[in-house]
Amino acid sequence: MRFFLDNCLSPRYAQALLALSEREGHTVVHLEDKFPRNSPDKVWIRGLSEEGGWTIVSGDTRILKHPELKREWAQSRLTAFFLGHGWTNLQYWPQAVLLVRWWPNIIEQAA
Repeated sequence: MRFFLDNCLSPRYAQALLALSEREGHTVVHLEDKFPRNSPDKVWIRGLSEEGGWTIVSGDTRILKHPELKREWAQSRLTAFFLGHGWTNLQYWPQAVLLVRWWPNIIEQAA
C-alpha cells in the first residue's frame, strides 16, 4: 500500500515509517516528496486522486470543515486517517511514539 503524510506531519515521520514498513511492501511518502512544500490542499488532493491508490494520514482536520476542501475530498475518493483533535499540540517525540504505536492499526484498517 501507498501512504501519504501531509504537512501537518514531519517529513521525518514519513522516512521512519517507510523504514519500518517497506519490508512489508508499503511505501510512505511526505507531501514534499511529491509536491512543492507549500502546495495548497486542493492541489495535492487532486494529484493523488488522479494517481489513485493512496491512503492519506493527516493532522489537518480543517480539511473536513472547510466546505470547498470537504467537497474536493469527497470527490477524490481517497482513503484517509485524520489524527485526532489536539494532535498538533503534541511535541515531536510524543507524536512520533503515538504514530508508530498506531501504525500497524492504520495499515490494517487501510487494507
